Amino acid sequence: MFNHNLTAFVYAVDCGSFTKAADKLFITPTAVMKQINSLESHLGLKLIERTSQGVRLTPAGEVIYKDAKFLFDFSKRSIENAKQAANVHDRTFCVGTSLLNPAKPFMDLWYKVSSQFPDYKLHLVPFEDDHEGILSEIEQLGEKFDFLLGVCDSKQWLDRCNMLPLGRYKKMCAVSREHPLAAKKCLELSDLYGETLMMVKEGDSETNDLIRSDLRKNHPAIRIEDTPQFYDISVFNRCIETGNVLLMLECWQDVHPALISIPVKWEYSSPYGLLYALNPPEDVIQFVNAVKV
Repeated sequence: MFNHNLTAFVYAVDCGSFTKAADKLFITPTAVMKQINSLESHLGLKLIERTSQGVRLTPAGEVIYKDAKFLFDFSKRSIENAKQAANVHDRTFCVGTSLLNPAKPFMDLWYKVSSQFPDYKLHLVPFEDDHEGILSEIEQLGEKFDFLLGVCDSKQWLDRCNMLPLGRYKKMCAVSREHPLAAKKCLELSDLYGETLMMVKEGDSETNDLIRSDLRKNHPAIRIEDTPQFYDISVFNRCIETGNVLLMLECWQDVHPALISIPVKWEYSSPYGLLYALNPPEDVIQFVNAVKV
């Protein structure tokens, strides 16, 4: 039954006159009358009676008016629902990225499972590796960003997020390019005798605490200097400035161009994985499950 002339008919009834309806529709009163006449001719029904007080619906007109209003409301709801559906499918995963926790490893995951999320886009969200503010960044998983991919054996981090383990990075040592050990291809622990090894303070990382315990017990000739609980660029700079040795990870070999990273003859490593909120939304859970497979 839908006919574009229904619009003029409904406006005329709602406004009570052709002139007022014409103002609403930005056409002339004559055009409104012609559209209604055309509708009546098309339907073979008399819909409106013209009176001195304006327009009045006939019994047939009342039925058409009621159904036309329903059609308009239904059409409006249909368009709104379509827009909502479009918004639902125009989804974005926000991925945190920083110097020590770059997004590149996440991208490798994304390309493996992205076919399962055809309507999703990625948005990279930079953040600072500030040892004083990193915990507040982790707490924003689920708000500022959906995922981080990085090394995590910190109890404080794991109290604030979930982690899907993906592998482990070897523990290495870094020295400045001018350091006597810089030419070494691999370090024996005895090579570190008389050196000062920089590492995070005790109590938060199980792996680092194991290394510290081993060195204290079996290699007391290696001095230990505490760094802040979490590394940032200032820790790498201090290693260069002091000539000390820095305990670090293989994934950070290119963080500071003035440092040389050297493997150590030990079996220590730290886990890395996909970090996400403690109470993640359904699509984040779906992504995590896709990565698990």
